Amino acid sequence: MGISPRKRTTSQCKSEPPLLRTSKRTIYTAGRPPWYNEHGAQSKEAFVIGLCGGSASGKTTVARKIIEALDVPWVVLLSMDSFYKVLSPEEQIQAARNDYNFDHPDAFDFDLLTHTLRKLKQGKSVKIPVYDFTTHGRQKDWKTVYGASVIIFEGIMSFVDKELLKLLDMKIFVETDSDIRLVRRLRRDITERGRDIEGVIKQYNKFVKPAFEQYIEPTMRLADLVVPRGGGNMVAIDLIVQHVHSQLEEVRKVTAALASAHQAQPLPQTLSVLESTPQVRGMHTIIRNKETSRDEFIFYSKRLMRLLIERALSFLPSQVHFVQTPQGEDYEGRIFHGKRITGVSILRAGETMEPALRAVCKDVRIGKILIQTNQDTGEPELHYLRLPKDIGEDHVILMDCTVSTGAAAMMAVRVLLDHDVQEDKILLVSLLMAEMGVHSVAYAFPQVKIITTAVDKKVNDVFHIIPGIGNFGDRYFGTDAPPDWSDDDINEPSY
Repeated sequence: MGISPRKRTTSQCKSEPPLLRTSKRTIYTAGRPPWYNEHGAQSKEAFVIGLCGGSASGKTTVARKIIEALDVPWVVLLSMDSFYKVLSPEEQIQAARNDYNFDHPDAFDFDLLTHTLRKLKQGKSVKIPVYDFTTHGRQKDWKTVYGASVIIFEGIMSFVDKELLKLLDMKIFVETDSDIRLVRRLRRDITERGRDIEGVIKQYNKFVKPAFEQYIEPTMRLADLVVPRGGGNMVAIDLIVQHVHSQLEEVRKVTAALASAHQAQPLPQTLSVLESTPQVRGMHTIIRNKETSRDEFIFYSKRLMRLLIERALSFLPSQVHFVQTPQGEDYEGRIFHGKRITGVSILRAGETMEPALRAVCKDVRIGKILIQTNQDTGEPELHYLRLPKDIGEDHVILMDCTVSTGAAAMMAVRVLLDHDVQEDKILLVSLLMAEMGVHSVAYAFPQVKIITTAVDKKVNDVFHIIPGIGNFGDRYFGTDAPPDWSDDDINEPSY
């Protein structure tokens, strides 16, 4: 019939890295700050900015300008385009003929959208549908996104749903002349989406323009701020940024809360410390000695790791199991009673413990979490995550070589909980911990088992473990620590 289907890129691309590059910096769009206090609870919800406006009004441009001016490292961009409903076969035929109304409220899955935004605001992980406008359906693989300091939600119908409005802390309407919007839409749909000018104009006059007048323009009165001229209006964008900064200043600093908590308290019952035998004490003497060579440091660290992992395995559930010996006699033994065992290392130091786990757990699955310290705020931030499929069914051994304040360990535990791992199935193992870190983790997550080879009493004012072991990662990998290194250093996330 000579009618080409409506072409459009997918709303989210699975292969896209979770970041946004602006002219000044790189903004991570997956991951979130450690909004969890010493009680393991969230200290403040994310600040949600709602952007509304007609099609091709410049909402995305305004969003990017806000992000760049905010200078906030963690932000989530959420687009309504991801939440179009899956079309029926009849509706797909209409879409191919430019006869389906994508600019009507009924075209969106508001229930899923509201549920998703609410969880993001609470700092929880969510699955975002990947909508393909070529097939008018959702792809099999959805995108995992975490809450952040700021969530920017944009779409033509951002202010239409009452429940959705309740989640918006700031509402911005991007106002652009209708002729400009039509020209932008023509340029975009023809050059980027392979559509002909006749089809674009037909859809604009039949659906886009009436929808704007009936549903979108009336919601301008709900906006806290109207931005004329879109992304070129830097005065309006500066006002938005100032307001958001004033709200973000209320977020509590995790390390300060942890440092003042649980002082002079007895060590928790969930802690298990390897017996300080002459052998263990001797290995600690070697690895703590600043004069120890790198080869010896690695050798004795590995010995301690092996003992530590063996100790951790003794806390896994087991059940009675009978086998028959070569002599034909029954033997009452024990076997692991669970689905699977998965190891998760907190990069980079925690990765050094993986060989010890693999040596004693055949076919163990391994996941990795990279948590780095923001040098401006002193807070840990999630930069990278790779976890095995269905980890929620597993017993997880979480590995980090040193734990000082406990902030990174707490964040890693929260990530595991977000992926449905049960708290009582998490074992945190570390070569060396400070009492502060032990108390922080145990108080926030009382069902997590903590296993270490030693606990040092003190942490100094820059969060070095005292007497400590130095920067474990630098000593193990042979890299030089900066002059102002700390146990919370950006390259050595050892909280």
